[in-house]
This record gives sequence, structure tokens and C-alpha cells, in this order.
Amino acid sequence: MKHTDIKKLFDGSLVGSDVTVCGWVRTCRDSKNMAFVELNDGTTLNHLQVVIDKSVTSGFESCTALGCAIKAEGTLVAAAKGAGVEINAKKLTLLGDCPPDYPMQKKRHTMEYLRTIPHLRVRTNTFNAMLRVRSVLSYAIHRYFQQNDYVYVHTPIITGSDCEGAGEVFRVTTHDWNYAAKSQKEYFDKDFFGQFASLTVSGQLEGEMAAMAMGKIYTFGPTFRAENSNTTRHAAEFWQIEPEVAFAELPDIIEIAEELIKYIINAVLTECPEEIKFFDERFEKGLEAKLRRVVESEFKVLDYTDAVEILKKSGKTFVYPVEWGCDLQTEHERYLTEEVFNKPVFVTNYPKDIKAFYMKQNPDGKTVAATDLLVPGIGEIIGCSEREVDADKLAQAMEQRGIKVAEYENYMALRKFGACPHSGFGLGLERILLYVTGLGNIRDVQLFPRTVGDLK
Repeated sequence: MKHTDIKKLFDGSLVGSDVTVCGWVRTCRDSKNMAFVELNDGTTLNHLQVVIDKSVTSGFESCTALGCAIKAEGTLVAAAKGAGVEINAKKLTLLGDCPPDYPMQKKRHTMEYLRTIPHLRVRTNTFNAMLRVRSVLSYAIHRYFQQNDYVYVHTPIITGSDCEGAGEVFRVTTHDWNYAAKSQKEYFDKDFFGQFASLTVSGQLEGEMAAMAMGKIYTFGPTFRAENSNTTRHAAEFWQIEPEVAFAELPDIIEIAEELIKYIINAVLTECPEEIKFFDERFEKGLEAKLRRVVESEFKVLDYTDAVEILKKSGKTFVYPVEWGCDLQTEHERYLTEEVFNKPVFVTNYPKDIKAFYMKQNPDGKTVAATDLLVPGIGEIIGCSEREVDADKLAQAMEQRGIKVAEYENYMALRKFGACPHSGFGLGLERILLYVTGLGNIRDVQLFPRTVGDLK
């Protein structure tokens, strides 16, 4: 049906015109002669007030229930109180009724309660704002790479390899739940692919192969981890951005990562000012100022060994003690970013034993050319490295981790046919969303979160 998006009405250009809008009733105030309905259609965080003169507006009686969908026709006028606009209604039409047991009757619900009704929580201001920021952020990521001549590639969702080597994957099979095989070989021989298959944990390995022909590529798609974790930062399904760049060493990819983060945060600040203001007021005081500091600051580059020394000399008692060789925990990352440097920090040259097999080994034999980007309030949001191009060193690293080199035949072949220095990183979309919205739980930056025991 023909109607105007509510967002387009707030610039005032249609004041004095007759307009038609559609949306859902968010609130309704009623008096003897007048009623006031707040309408939202999802195009803006702002609600549009529809003023109902009961003596002249036909069909209003059925159109005031919270949650119902209606069409409102009338004249757009300047708001009687304050700035903005409102509609003096001439006719209301009920498009979809909503009964009194509508769960969203209260003005504010806890985030925990809203997770129990994911099909309706999207109608709240919080999720209205979050989804719009997610959309703008996603588009800005694509825009950055496209403007810088990267090729967007689609790596497989079903794969035969575990990129991270952790084994925490969702298996893909066509076998019935009670399928019985005499051996593992028989099980896989009679399965769809004739071998072990799983949902991807990363598109990196395939991305490297594309970069060896196209130079600069990026992936942007869903990834999956069968990690039995109930933290606020982990989900079984999440979206990941993974660029791979040929002829790039670690300092080069660090520069790219910093440029990307600043670009996409600036895009959100520019294109979602009302949403950022909302999150600043409701969820994280000082959010906008924090984001502007990120855009305007020069990120710190800090060697892992120096980071460990800073932590050991801090005088703080950490839950996880710090020694060289340990993997930095969130408490360590936040101390460095929030209390020491007060800005994002690239920690570089991690011990090779705590990093993935594909990372380039440094000449010292103990560390790899890897970095994590740590940000205040969250900790790690980017994992990044130069990739190992020495086939012998790569094979040795795989064998030390119990990874069968034969299963990575194509990946190893890249080191044989025209190998060159190349680097890449992974940025979790939900992690950066947590950072730019101030929302504290990954379940609240996803439309339908997939976590342990939850498949709503």
C-alpha cells in the first residue's frame, strides 16, 4: 500500500501536506475528546505522534491497542509542543489487531526478559537502534573495502578443515541420529561428502588462496563455534570480516586494521547520531566521547613481552597471574587499554605456542608475527597476523599441534607455487557492535542469538 516512511516526515518538508503512514502503536494516551497515539514503523528511532480528534477521526476506536498495526491518514503539522511534527488524523485503519496479553505493555523490560521473546524484542527502542547501527556498520565495512579495491569473496560455509585447529566445530552429516557404522571409515564413506565435514569457524584458509590471485580480498559472512561457553562475548554463530592481503607484512596489516576501525566507527557517529545518543544515555555514559577518542587517537603498538612486564609491575592482583608465555585474559587486556594507555592497543609478537599454526614464526624462534587489537571496555576485537610462507616451518607447526598435514594439501601448495608475504585478520561484527553501542552482551547485538541450549 502507498505510504510514506515516518523518517522522511521529520525533516519538515511535508508540513501542511496530507500524508499516509503505517506502523505499530507504541503508546496511547486517551482523554474524553482526544487521543494521542505514538507510531513507529522501524525507519527511525523517533516515534510519530498521531493526534486523534474523536469527533472527526473515523475508525479510531480499534486502532489504539498497544502493538497493533495501523494505517494513519491526515495532515502533517508542526508539533503543538516542542520541536518536531505530528499528524492530525482524518482516518485510521486497523491492519493487524493486538490482544491485551501483548508482552510489551511495560515501557521498559530487562534485557534478560527480552531475550525470552526475541520475536518481539525488536520492537523496543533498544533493538530498533541496535539493528540500525548494525546495518550502517555492515555497509560501512563493505564500503571501506570496496573503496580500497578489495575483492569480496564468498568462502565455503561447509568445510573439511578446522582453521583454528581447536576441534570446536559443528559437524555436518546426512546420517540419521541412530546410524551405526562398524568403523569411522565406513561412517564417513557413506556420508554425503565421503569425509568429515563441519560448519566453518573461519574463511581464512580459503581467503588466503583467493588473495594469492586477486591480491586483496575480504570475506564477510557467518562463522560457527561449538564452544560450550556462556560468557557475554561468545555465541555459537556470529559474523566475521576477514581480509587477506598479498605482499603485506605485519606492520602493513596493522595499518589497515587501524584505518578500518576508525573508518567504520566514524561512519556510525556520522550516520547514526540519534542511536549513539540513545545508547550513551541508556547504556554507557560517555559512549560518544569514547568513540570520538578512538577515531582521533593514534593506536598504541606494544610488544607482548613489554605488555607482560607492565602487567607484572602494575601492583594489581589479577585473577589470572601473568607470566611470559601466558595468553592474555580480558582483565589484562582491559587494564592495558583502560588504565595504562586509555586507547586501543595492538599487542604484537605473541609466543608461538599460544597462537595458531599458520602464523609466521619470528627469527627468535619463540614468537610469531601476530597481533591482537585490544580496545577499552571489551578487550580483543581483532586477531591478526602475517602468515607463514615457509613450508617446512608450517608443516612443523601443524605436526606439533597434532594437525594432519595431508588434510591441508591445497593450503600447503600455496607455499610451493609463487609464495609471497601475506597477512590478514579477523574482526567479529558482534564484538565491534558491542563496542560502538555499549551493550554488554553479545546476545543483544544479534537478531536471534545462538548460544548453548538456546535455539529460539
